[in-house]
Amino acid sequence: LDQPMAASVHHPPSHARLKGAARARRARVPSRTRLLPPLGAIGDVNPPPAPNLVPDAPYTKVVENGGVCTPRGFAAAGICAGLRASGSERRDVAVVAATTDEPATAAGVFTLNRVAAAPVQYDRAILDANDGVAPCRAVVINAGQANAATGSQGDEDTKACVQTAATALGCSDSEVLVMSTGVIGKRMKMENLLPGIPKVIHELAENDESGMNAAVAITTTDTVYKQAAVEVDLGEGFGAVRIGGTCKGSGMIHPNMATMLGVITCDAVVEPTLWRDMVRAACDASFNQVTVDGDTSTNDTVIALCHSVNTPGIGADAHVTTANSEQAVRLQAALTALAQGLSKSIAWDGEGATCLMQVNVSGASTDSDARTIARSVAASSLFKAAVFGRDPNWGRIACAAGYAGVEFDQSALRISLGPHALMEAGQPLEFDEKAASGYLKAAGDVRGTVVVDISVGSGQGSGVAFGCDLSYDYVEINAEYTT
Repeated sequence: LDQPMAASVHHPPSHARLKGAARARRARVPSRTRLLPPLGAIGDVNPPPAPNLVPDAPYTKVVENGGVCTPRGFAAAGICAGLRASGSERRDVAVVAATTDEPATAAGVFTLNRVAAAPVQYDRAILDANDGVAPCRAVVINAGQANAATGSQGDEDTKACVQTAATALGCSDSEVLVMSTGVIGKRMKMENLLPGIPKVIHELAENDESGMNAAVAITTTDTVYKQAAVEVDLGEGFGAVRIGGTCKGSGMIHPNMATMLGVITCDAVVEPTLWRDMVRAACDASFNQVTVDGDTSTNDTVIALCHSVNTPGIGADAHVTTANSEQAVRLQAALTALAQGLSKSIAWDGEGATCLMQVNVSGASTDSDARTIARSVAASSLFKAAVFGRDPNWGRIACAAGYAGVEFDQSALRISLGPHALMEAGQPLEFDEKAASGYLKAAGDVRGTVVVDISVGSGQGSGVAFGCDLSYDYVEINAEYTT
């Protein structure tokens, strides 16, 4: 070794060679398109629906095939205006509107990305000017272009969309909220979008098909459209109310929030600031707990609409006005369950994913601490890759919990992967690695759910986060997104 080494020249592999090697590896690893029931392809005109993933909630039942039109007093529509890539016939403009005499009450939650899209800035300003809530007649959504990082032109285009919609609806500009999704840095195709807005408003209807059309219209790389609805009994003197919603999202998904747009409707009449607080709480436990790839989008928005006045035959018979009332508690639980079902469908449909991941954390000092740990594990690229490879490498779970930034005693750490106990009181346990790998494979084979349970102590705080595995397909989709 004391002799000089012969010089060598390193020739890095070509891009084409690297891609070929990756595809060869991928051929040896189960992919969702080979193992799973047929899914829609990106860009399919009529993608299939996502499965129902709404968790149980007290006094609440799921409404089959429900969406934003399930609550009474709301209509929707979706049309193709020609905003997507050349030749695509998938719907790309949607509207959700209140059909009651008075506008709905709107509350919202938005991305924390500092490069916020023009529609995000517009909607946030409307709500902030009214203590986080505002009267709303309709929400207009387009896919194809995100209208983000588009400068002052993007602001002008947003205002033009609002004015066009308000004129068609016969309402004030401030009663129209907007959302956009698609490629960042591209101006919207205004020559197609502006004529499309009156057309989609003309198609408004209060039925399941119209709700589905709106759900399809807001998708981008989604392989399924995402919607859900529940009915909750608020008790004597109030009766049953319905909550429905639709969302989109598949990639660029990470708190706070994720590349996702969502619209929720509710036919209850709720005191405005209480509705604002309920929506924020529901989003904290759902859309802000979903991650696919660690990228927080420029456009994330959830707008939730409830009725502002009682209308005969619509919704509950009385107002929900008090935060700690039995009616508010039941409504909050149902709203949170619906939001969690929608957010889980985003992770389930994560780009290239073969399974949903649900990380449950208990024993933390606060719910916030538990949610932070759950998000850290769900977002771990190493753990996500292990799940895709069906490798029960549980040390990656412990590692991600440890770097979450939350104080806990590692001697109290307990970890389970499905039915397999992996760590107890900070000590590793003997376990059947083949069986644990089989658990991961079985979930991936049916596009099911991998459940991770973590306890970090004896505190009362608990939380859950949702994610998906990380596959070769995710890299290919995003390596070639615009090309």
